[in-house]
Amino acid sequence: MALPFLSARWSNLFLLTYAVPPELLMPRLPPGLALDTRDGQAFVSLVAFDFLDTRVLGIPWPGFRNFAELNLRFYVRRGTERGVMFVREFVPQRLVSWVARTLYNEPYRAAPLHSTTHALPDRVMIEHRLRWAGKTHTISATGARPPILPPETSAEHFFKEHQWGYGLTHRGKLLRYEVRHPFWQIYPLQSYRVELDWASVYGPEWALLGKMQPYSTVLAVGSPVQVFFGRTPPNNADQ
Repeated sequence: MALPFLSARWSNLFLLTYAVPPELLMPRLPPGLALDTRDGQAFVSLVAFDFLDTRVLGIPWPGFRNFAELNLRFYVRRGTERGVMFVREFVPQRLVSWVARTLYNEPYRAAPLHSTTHALPDRVMIEHRLRWAGKTHTISATGARPPILPPETSAEHFFKEHQWGYGLTHRGKLLRYEVRHPFWQIYPLQSYRVELDWASVYGPEWALLGKMQPYSTVLAVGSPVQVFFGRTPPNNADQ
């Protein structure tokens, strides 16, 4: 059985998803992949969550076990495989960012990023604060307890469940890595707040998101997760 490169618990994942023009994503799409659409639309998601009990090759590194992440991702398909690619990912530790860029060529950045969670009997409240480009950007959400498992035909399932991550190697070849976890329950969302300068955090082409209403909002419970070593995929994916 293959040994995962990374194992952790991903906790309280807040996904804020927007329908965007496909031409905004096509320049980022490597050969061999297509945009994964729903209702004929392409999407990006802002995702805020916590890494807990993180281990690399089974080893827990002191000072790098629990931390927050904030990323912007979009949805791709390779034959029948559904996956995600990333525009930019923020973590608070420089070492974590360096390892992700070095091994996976992922677009990580290190920046002050803090998260808080308040779990009450009837609700869960999360908040993430990113300091970037001289500003503090805040994402918060409140969900009702107990959590529920949405049907597999739902938008919530479509955006939160993906087995594959894709990127490009340093030599420009397609890279695929597997992410394993059980289906996630969700907390029915009660409220959320996003105070984010999209242009300064992710680039001027993303400023349009600040004027849009989200297509979907999901607050997922999370679970233990395994991330496996990335490899160049075979050429026989179902088309």
